[in-house]
Amino acid sequence: MKFGKEFKQQKVPEWTEAYMNYNKLKRILHEIQKFKLCEVPSTPIRTSQQRVSLYKPFSGLEVRSSSEESSSDLEDQVIAVETIQENDHRQVYNTNFLGSPKEGRQSEIMFFEKLDEELNKVNTFYRDKVEEVIGEAASLNKQMNALIALRIKVKQPDTLGKLHMKLYLPVYKIKFYIADNRHMDANIDIDRINTHENGDFNFTANFVNSGGSRNRTNSDKYESDLLDVLDRVRINNTLESPMSTIRSVLNDSKDRDLCFKQEELKEVEGRLKVVFIEFYRKLHLLKHYSFVNLMAFSKIMKKYEKVALRRAARSYMKIVDDSYIGSSDEVALIMDRVEGTFVKYFARSNRRQGMKLLRPKRRKEKHRITFFSGFFSGCSIALLIAIIFLIQARSVMTTKEHTMYVENVFPLYSLYAYIILHMLLYAANIYFWRRCRINYPFIFGFKQGTELSYQDVFLISMGLSVLALGTFLVHLHMKLESVNSVYTKHIELVPLGLLIVFVAIFFCPLNILYKSSRFFLVRCLLHCICAPLYTVSLADFFLADQLTSQIQAIRCLEFYICYYGMRWYEKEQKCHNLALYNVFYIIVAVIPYWIRFLQCVRRLFEEKEWVHLYNGSRYFLTIIAVVIRTAFELKMDKTWKVLALLCSIAAILFNTYWDIVMDWGLLQRNSKNRFLRDKLAVSRKFVYFVVMVLDVILRLAWLQLVLKFNIRILKGTAISSLFSCLEIIRRGVWMFFRLENEHLNNVGKYRAFKSVPLPFSYYEEDDDKGN
Repeated sequence: MKFGKEFKQQKVPEWTEAYMNYNKLKRILHEIQKFKLCEVPSTPIRTSQQRVSLYKPFSGLEVRSSSEESSSDLEDQVIAVETIQENDHRQVYNTNFLGSPKEGRQSEIMFFEKLDEELNKVNTFYRDKVEEVIGEAASLNKQMNALIALRIKVKQPDTLGKLHMKLYLPVYKIKFYIADNRHMDANIDIDRINTHENGDFNFTANFVNSGGSRNRTNSDKYESDLLDVLDRVRINNTLESPMSTIRSVLNDSKDRDLCFKQEELKEVEGRLKVVFIEFYRKLHLLKHYSFVNLMAFSKIMKKYEKVALRRAARSYMKIVDDSYIGSSDEVALIMDRVEGTFVKYFARSNRRQGMKLLRPKRRKEKHRITFFSGFFSGCSIALLIAIIFLIQARSVMTTKEHTMYVENVFPLYSLYAYIILHMLLYAANIYFWRRCRINYPFIFGFKQGTELSYQDVFLISMGLSVLALGTFLVHLHMKLESVNSVYTKHIELVPLGLLIVFVAIFFCPLNILYKSSRFFLVRCLLHCICAPLYTVSLADFFLADQLTSQIQAIRCLEFYICYYGMRWYEKEQKCHNLALYNVFYIIVAVIPYWIRFLQCVRRLFEEKEWVHLYNGSRYFLTIIAVVIRTAFELKMDKTWKVLALLCSIAAILFNTYWDIVMDWGLLQRNSKNRFLRDKLAVSRKFVYFVVMVLDVILRLAWLQLVLKFNIRILKGTAISSLFSCLEIIRRGVWMFFRLENEHLNNVGKYRAFKSVPLPFSYYEEDDDKGN
């Protein structure tokens, strides 16, 4: 693979603009090469070099002294790099081209100007990020001090804390302050350490002062100073649970005092563990950023020497190596310290386990996933054809009894059709997100190494398809073949059994069938149901938006309850004839929009941005439109029709504008891409115009449920099912461009890491800053 493609793949997607622009420099070198090719016959330097090369030894093993190399470099030197010191002690590099006017080509001067610009850009970005992580490391240091003191207070309140400080600090000599504001240097001498399975420590520690004698009085003062940290910290209330949200509303306080309980210690350790993992990932990406950029500078200078036939790589790369990105070792030092601290405190000194958590391996694509995906796809197609042939052969749709039976059974199995269609669209989106280098695992907040690929999602959808179609075929065959009414009731329990199996697999606690992804979905679903008691993340409101397109599937679940819970033995009576069913028929259609409305309210109070108020009003208007439209479906009154038509049009216009302008970020004024936005992930611009038109058309398609166009081919529930599928397709298209816009916003802010709140807050320092 060429370095240009490899360099592109190695980039952090959110930092793309901060990397060296390798392709632009290559284009300048192409111009230099074209100019050189035109001058080949009249270039004496090239001819002389070719002649001299004929007399070189074949092996190329001749030995040259260092003095000869340095003198030849000075003679062939064509550039001089000037270092300028700015007011903030940052260095800026400026390269002067030393070639004669005949030799000095404008393209080569432009090349070095652009090269200096890229070097200064990379150095500035890297320095800013390193300063940022140094500040975060200092903050983590304070968090660890509080954690150590809390561990001593909770686990061993009567035991000295020397062992903990010994394990934590990277140096053995510790400087500490005592009560009378004097300080001394001390060494900790650990005589015996016994670690139990529960993580507690039993030890005998000798506290040795700088003179080498034991001093019990100083050790007692040291212990008291260590535990004094707990008097200046509180627990950050992150409002991540319903109880924490309720307490925050009642107490009107974001922090809570320490209670020194085992549960509190476990909570703090879990939160700080996540902070360390995210911080280490940031350090790792920074280190990789430095490495690939240095490699890019080396490669581009080698290409320059090859194209321009001038020696400049060694002198320029010396400047690059001496620059901040080439000489700074802060990131490596902090990484070593983070590794040591994490292994000792969060992995019980098991380095292998600790590094496994810090550096999770990427999931490898397995051939069996591809095989079973194809196998299940073929089985699904075969089962679908078998069902169609069975219906045609038995004339199911012509017999009145069988037609009524199909109308009752169709909603029971259409639930899986909606889910499968949505999953297929999600798999397609994952494929195109990867093609466009959209960092969907980071945006959704997936744990590194657990995100599903499009092959995994396709396999799951095809497996569910085989299960649903196979059950439906068996059910239909048993119903048509059954003559004795004794088995009829048992046959109708087949769809219920399929639902039970599906729910059991979804909530299965065993580590099988993508447990991490299943539980991530369950957690997001719980956050949606309990809105607004949970803090709203992007994954939460993204799932709630998907649920707004699955209203018909939710109504299928209501039909399950009606069919099996109330009247599964009464074949002739329809659920729509029950008043209670009609009430819940409206309620279940409102639930997804109500969830999004509550999420917008929560975000409005937390983020104080009025855009969430407008977004919430959009969902509230949609709720009104859905209620009136559903009432019209049940009553078929002209007054309800007019109201449903007006509300539906208003909701469609509002939602269409929000989709295109707010969610997708298109139709921006003064954009360099007309009617679009400045940054685009898809190279073909016509795609954006197509999806905008498609979104409007699919939004307007819902007016069919109000206007009731006479479509002869579609009868009964087939019409609502068709438009439900169209809405799911619209949501699938929306999904890609919504995440693309979120990704580009992260790119604009260089936001490539999850923001994890720290567990402790030092409230005295915060008060001092406020004063």
